[in-house]
Amino acid sequence: MLSWGDRDREAKKEKKISLFINNMTNRTIEIMAPAGSWESLQAAIQGGANSIYFGIEQLNMRARSSNNFTLKDLAEITELCKKKNIKAYITLNTIIYDHDLILMKKIVDTAKKAGITAIIASDQAVINYTASINMEVHISTQTNVTNLETIRFFAYFADVIILSRELSLIQVKEITKEIEKQQIKGPSGNLVRIEIFVHGALCMAVSGKCYMSLHTANSSANRGACIQNCRKTYTVTDKEDRHQFDIDNEYIMSPKDLCAIGFLDQVLDSGSNILKIEGRGRSPEYVKTTTQCYREAADAYLEGTYNKEKVKGWMSRLKTVYNRGFWDGYYLGQKMGEWTEIHGSKAAKKKIYLGKAKKYFAKIQVAEFDLETQKLKEGDNILITGRTTGIIETIAGEIRINDKRVEDVNKGDKFSIKLNHKVRPNDKLYKIVNIQ
Repeated sequence: MLSWGDRDREAKKEKKISLFINNMTNRTIEIMAPAGSWESLQAAIQGGANSIYFGIEQLNMRARSSNNFTLKDLAEITELCKKKNIKAYITLNTIIYDHDLILMKKIVDTAKKAGITAIIASDQAVINYTASINMEVHISTQTNVTNLETIRFFAYFADVIILSRELSLIQVKEITKEIEKQQIKGPSGNLVRIEIFVHGALCMAVSGKCYMSLHTANSSANRGACIQNCRKTYTVTDKEDRHQFDIDNEYIMSPKDLCAIGFLDQVLDSGSNILKIEGRGRSPEYVKTTTQCYREAADAYLEGTYNKEKVKGWMSRLKTVYNRGFWDGYYLGQKMGEWTEIHGSKAAKKKIYLGKAKKYFAKIQVAEFDLETQKLKEGDNILITGRTTGIIETIAGEIRINDKRVEDVNKGDKFSIKLNHKVRPNDKLYKIVNIQ
């Protein structure tokens, strides 16, 4: 027979478990995917994103590196996202000068009219104007929010705040705990929600504020025009004896990419419910793969099935798309960054352009292509991307030329393959090959 003390402890334990189950049942985790092109937007949807973020015109932090959308695209983007029941956010997070104000207001006004969910902003002019017309605004990581008082200040304007990428999970958890304890609410009347980055490129600068590109090439990173000269190889010169040597093994200003999937349970335990994937300059296959992996990991966490074996599988898939090597970022308490040892990607696979789609015969599920370069044979892994198609990954089955089966096709051939997914004219065809 249990003592009264034991009974009390057991009751508290059961209550704690019950609360945990209820929280898990009611909790939603938003996977936020980058969309630097129409193909990547479709790939994000296919990957299971709950929201997408993208840039408009030149006032965003990926103005140079991604194929940004125009104001004319907003209505179509909104319509597509509403059909798929996902949120759409515009990044308007560069430094704003007086001559930018007219364009900034035009973007925000058009976004509101089109039904865009929210504006992600860092400059107070954008934050204030967006809030003044009763449109939802999210505070960008470019503001470098690192403490509760800053949260309290921005809560006057925003319901969602993206924390600095240099915080530890202990610090994140303390912030989310105090938001609930002190009932810090945004304009909607709901508690402020915390968003954090979980995957993608990290910068040597604090939360992306860097002046190296501006200093060396008059091309401001804080205006979306970073030339990434920190990612290059450098030769060091000893000023005393003029000896020169290359920096081996590490690119001393180029951090590895953040990857939090191996400790996503700890990330979610910290109280953040919005997980952001970096990569508006990345390919559609990067967007789809990363989104899928983090969607699956978040769902496994909610279901109580998140484990090491599944992490191993997700890591294996993430390594197939663009990456500079992975590290945990600053979330687990690390103070110094980990530097990549190569220039460019360490992806285990790469795509080779082959040609374009010409027709799709829906009744017989056959696609016709022009092979513009390289060679394709039966059994090759192929990838097809397009504005409406998004991304298709499959294995080349039976190949035919003029209705005759062939083992392979070469540059200049017009051929057809069996394909269960619809493709459109001018969709791009690639071959996927292992490189590691």
